Amino acid sequence: MRFFFRSHKFKIISIVTAIVLTLTIIAWIAGGVFAPQSSLSGVIASPFQKLATGIKNGFQDLNKKFKNNETLIVEKSELEEEINDLNEKIADYEKIKAENEFYKDYLEIKDQHPDFKFKSALIISRDSVDNYGAFTIDAGSVDGIQVHDPVITDAGLVGYVSSVGLTTSKVTTILDPNISVGAIDSRTSDAGIIGGNLKLAEENKTRMYNIRRTSSVAIGDYIVTSGSGVFPKGLLIGKITNISQEEFKTSLYAEIEPFVDIREIRQVMVITDFSGKTGGEK
Repeated sequence: MRFFFRSHKFKIISIVTAIVLTLTIIAWIAGGVFAPQSSLSGVIASPFQKLATGIKNGFQDLNKKFKNNETLIVEKSELEEEINDLNEKIADYEKIKAENEFYKDYLEIKDQHPDFKFKSALIISRDSVDNYGAFTIDAGSVDGIQVHDPVITDAGLVGYVSSVGLTTSKVTTILDPNISVGAIDSRTSDAGIIGGNLKLAEENKTRMYNIRRTSSVAIGDYIVTSGSGVFPKGLLIGKITNISQEEFKTSLYAEIEPFVDIREIRQVMVITDFSGKTGGEK
């Protein structure tokens, strides 16, 4: 408020007030010298009274507008606070709704694998120099995360935890050639190993190699984890999109399109424990 008394607006109001008071005194003197009934008194006093009244009314209007502006500023501030509160409530609602949908998608997996223990995690950064979609999650050793814990979404296998910090962990994806996942064709039970390469990773694909030449795998078959190594049995990996012979024609390999779009996911589940879990380096 102290800034108002120093403002240009306050100076104008002060000058107008002084003029009004001066003219009012003049009008009062003029009216006092001459009797109210005198026509001469009316002639002399009338212009001053009209001017004083006009200025007074103008000052009152100006003062009223100023007060109205103050009221509008206060109301605007209160309205902005209400809007901010509503936005926060909407954000909280959307977060809770998303979490409920996220956990609901895992109920079927939990029903099929009651021995699974999950830890949900958000992807907080992606490795810009990694060609296979590696990323970091906001869960670490304090959350029970360990190296080689499987990482999934409700759609299927994403990869595994390759390094663990106190509150964060790095995930290597199934597109990476350094990963090795025992896998089987869910239709034929033919076995192979999942391990990617750079060319396929660019298309969000990996491959299953060491498949018997006499196998009956076919395009469109679903590939799942075999349960060997550090991954539990039966996790969806992807479907076969192409089948070819290895270089020396001793076995087949199949191109696999994962059910998970590695570079688009935002939230994952880490399987921290399951029946038959093993440790150690891959």
